[in-house]
Amino acid sequence: MDFALSADQLAIQDAARAFAEGQLAPHSAEWDEKRHFPVDVLRQAAALGFAGIYVQEDVGGTGLSRLDASIIFEALSYGDVSTAAYLTIHNMASWMIDRFGSDELRQRYLPRLTTMDLIASYCLTEPGAGSDAAHMRTTARLDGDQYVLNGGKAFISGGGVSDVYVVMARTGGDGAKGVSAFVVEKGTPGLSFGANERKMGWNSQPTAAVNFDDCRVPVANRIGEEGEGFRFAMMGLDGGRLNIASCSLGGAQLALDTAKAHLETRKQFGKPLKDFQALQFKLADMATELEAARLMVRRAAHALDNKDPQATKFCAMAKRFATDAGFQVANDALQLHGGYGYLQDYPLERIVRDLRVHQILEGANEIMRVIIAREMFRP
Repeated sequence: MDFALSADQLAIQDAARAFAEGQLAPHSAEWDEKRHFPVDVLRQAAALGFAGIYVQEDVGGTGLSRLDASIIFEALSYGDVSTAAYLTIHNMASWMIDRFGSDELRQRYLPRLTTMDLIASYCLTEPGAGSDAAHMRTTARLDGDQYVLNGGKAFISGGGVSDVYVVMARTGGDGAKGVSAFVVEKGTPGLSFGANERKMGWNSQPTAAVNFDDCRVPVANRIGEEGEGFRFAMMGLDGGRLNIASCSLGGAQLALDTAKAHLETRKQFGKPLKDFQALQFKLADMATELEAARLMVRRAAHALDNKDPQATKFCAMAKRFATDAGFQVANDALQLHGGYGYLQDYPLERIVRDLRVHQILEGANEIMRVIIAREMFRP
């Protein structure tokens, strides 16, 4: 069991860290304040291979592992959590097309998705089907060589801005086996969007409802066969959970490093804060929780890469633990700054706001517990 990163992984990590330091961190506060979606910077990230990390190379992907992806997203999130998190969603949607789509579909979309000439969104959640995603109401009715989509999706990152939407819709009966997956292009008649949501965090990416009103999509745009869409979506979420957990690691590491520097320079009662044992213990606990979370995420990534039959359980465990730990570390770092932590002049309040949603999306952490328990009792 070797916990050291390989030479290639260290090089990948260095490249992601350099990009985060040079292109993300200097603009993070401004993007958050102005709610700016930095598409130009995302395309620069794509030029480094970060938009198709585990997409196959024949369509422009980088062909790396899930562990490599975790290393990249942790490093990018140290520069800006929100923007790095959007890249995870784009990667997940692109991977679904690559892994399950026809070769024609792959060749039609992925060369432009891996450069981010096209931007992708993942559309599963609905107003009445969040944690209970299998009971979605959006339908896709076959009509000749087209499907007619009706319904709506909620909380879609990139909604209204993305060019390509990977959409799960009901083609059959109730439950998971009646769901299929489709690629829907922006500009398709019947496709419309709600207003950009006003959110607590993740402000460098737009979020909006996606609506379908007799929206006609070619049969050729179906991903895989009818009835396979929910299984594809869940497989996508195994990796998505690792990616968002990795973003929690990066944001929490920045919060921890910021708190350590503050304790070294801030003085109270005639001595630096770092000389108070109570604060030393707090920082030690934060560092320990973060390291434990990192190990869990990388263990789960290894399981997913190696098709371990327990990979879904490990991914749920890692997502639950790392997103809870990451938020707590960031919140504790804010507390260690006192009133300064509450100011926008410091990054802590933004990190706390951005990390909070990680405990909700890609499956709420309560659902992670459901998955873990289900897998534990599986015969």
